Amino acid sequence: MSAILRSIPSIDSLLKDPEVVKWLGRYPRTIVLRALRDATKTKRTEVLSGEAQTVTQSSVISAAASLLTARTQFNLRPVINATGIVIHTNLGRAPLCKSAVENATAVASGYSTLEYDIKTGRRGKRYSHIQGILRELTAAEDAFVVNNNAAAVFLCLIALAKGKEVIISRGELVEIGGSFRIPDIMAHTGAILKEVGTTNKTHLYDYERAVTENTAVILKVHRSNFHITGFTEDVGVEALAAFAKKSGTPMMYDLGSGCLADLAPYKIHNEPMVKTIVKSGVDIITFSGDKLLGGPQCGVIAGKGALVEAVRTHPLARMVRVDKFTLAALEATVSEYMDEGRAFENIPALKMLTEDIKEIRKRAIRLAAGIRHQTAGHVEVAWRQDLSFAGGGSLPGHEIPTYVVSLSPTGQTLNALEAKLRGGSLPVIARVKDDTLLLDTRTIFDKEIRAIIEMSKSWCA
Repeated sequence: MSAILRSIPSIDSLLKDPEVVKWLGRYPRTIVLRALRDATKTKRTEVLSGEAQTVTQSSVISAAASLLTARTQFNLRPVINATGIVIHTNLGRAPLCKSAVENATAVASGYSTLEYDIKTGRRGKRYSHIQGILRELTAAEDAFVVNNNAAAVFLCLIALAKGKEVIISRGELVEIGGSFRIPDIMAHTGAILKEVGTTNKTHLYDYERAVTENTAVILKVHRSNFHITGFTEDVGVEALAAFAKKSGTPMMYDLGSGCLADLAPYKIHNEPMVKTIVKSGVDIITFSGDKLLGGPQCGVIAGKGALVEAVRTHPLARMVRVDKFTLAALEATVSEYMDEGRAFENIPALKMLTEDIKEIRKRAIRLAAGIRHQTAGHVEVAWRQDLSFAGGGSLPGHEIPTYVVSLSPTGQTLNALEAKLRGGSLPVIARVKDDTLLLDTRTIFDKEIRAIIEMSKSWCA
């Protein structure tokens, strides 16, 4: 045993190894040294416990390489979304389009015109970069952006209704992700919640009876993450907007998902377009940037000029403002909508939601064949039809036909196989259904197919 222990290379000799020399050019010396010391310590322990009968320099370097990789990779890193959930909140919601990534990268790599007016040579306003195009796409008089839709709702209510009543249907007192509830948000704004109607039925006369001199806002919330069916009734947007105008009370609509493109041709009929809501007479609207819009995380506030200005100039607006990266990505994203056909082709979330099922089938067949070749005898592989979902609190209940690759391991448990997919250099996040692991090719990009097939070698038991 002592001879084996003496064979463990010294740190000095390891530092002269060509591979380690490369590490020293790439990583801080302290991190490399720690990896080498921990690797030699592990080998010493293995020898003393009888697990290792020999120790070579290459085996120590291999162990150190694994430690170095684990310790130097970022915690926030890319994954392959094989779940079939297009707008997956846990995986970062909507992936950005190419132009958004390029514009954000260009702005991030140097200085920018964030608050500088090139024409006048004087200080500018950060929201001017996207103000015009948002006005055009939403048909609103004015618009600006904060860091998410919850902040947009909060800011609007505190700016327009603090100390006054906000009327809302009981059936629209929703909870969004992270247990954030409309009543809780409203309570912190200082607005007075005034519920009308019941959970399943609210009539126009409920609003008519509720309006008083102390009413500041009539709030409607789009049920973007659930459905109420059966014996139900609510007041349509146009009817409620007409009543709000008649009563002299501003109407606010929390749209949530924020759809700028017409999804009806793709048989998605339950998501209103922002422009349609604006034209219906609603005074102020809030919606997310990273859901159906397909851009970066942000919350857009659009509507009547005087109301938007009152919100924009509220002292808390600075606390929830967006940075240059968000503005750069958002400007590029919404620019794609100037040509709707281009938007469906270039914005990943829209493309995935509406892609021809034949293309998804082709990817499933190619992926299944590749994995089957790499894992023969270890994993049973097949492809079949299934269902995808929009996710991200969007299009509740809307099922989208898709194709999946099913994986059934032999010689290991399903949980073990799923862990191997997650544990790769590029994690693959799949879903489990009926004791089978599924890779949904609706949310797998073409460029990721080869990477998955290559990684599948390591899935064998």
